[in-house]
Amino acid sequence: MTRQLPDFAGQPNKADIWYDLIDDWPLIEASLAKQYSIRIRQHGDMPWEEFCSLVAGLMPDTPLGSIVAIRAEKDRKVIKGFNSEQRRIHREWRQRQADSKLASPETLEQAAKSLEAELARMFGGGGAIWQEAVQDE
Repeated sequence: MTRQLPDFAGQPNKADIWYDLIDDWPLIEASLAKQYSIRIRQHGDMPWEEFCSLVAGLMPDTPLGSIVAIRAEKDRKVIKGFNSEQRRIHREWRQRQADSKLASPETLEQAAKSLEAELARMFGGGGAIWQEAVQDE
C-alpha cells in the first residue's frame, strides 16, 4: 500500500505543522535552492506531488529546516539555551498557533468535546455536565 504525500491542505494534526506554505515561502525557496539547487520560480511546470516530496525531504541544515527545528522544540532545557532571536521565533510561532485556535469557534468547540470525551473516558462519566452547560448558554 502506498502512502500519499501531504498536500499541505489537509494535514491530519495541525499541531504538528511547523511552517506555513505562504508566509514561509521565501524560506521554502531558499531551502529548495540550497538542498537541491532548484530555483522553484524557474520550474513553473513542476507537478504538485513532486513539489510536496521535495519540501517533505528538506533537511535541518536548510533555512526552513532550521526555523522548523526552533519552532518545534519542546525540550525546556534546549529552549532555555536559545539565543534571543531563537526565543523570538519560537514564541511568535507558538503565539500564532494559539491565536489561530482561538479565532475559530469550531476549533474551540471541537477541543471542548475532545476534553469532555477524555474526561468521560478517564472518570467513567457521560459528559452530562458539559451538555447541560452548553444547553444553558
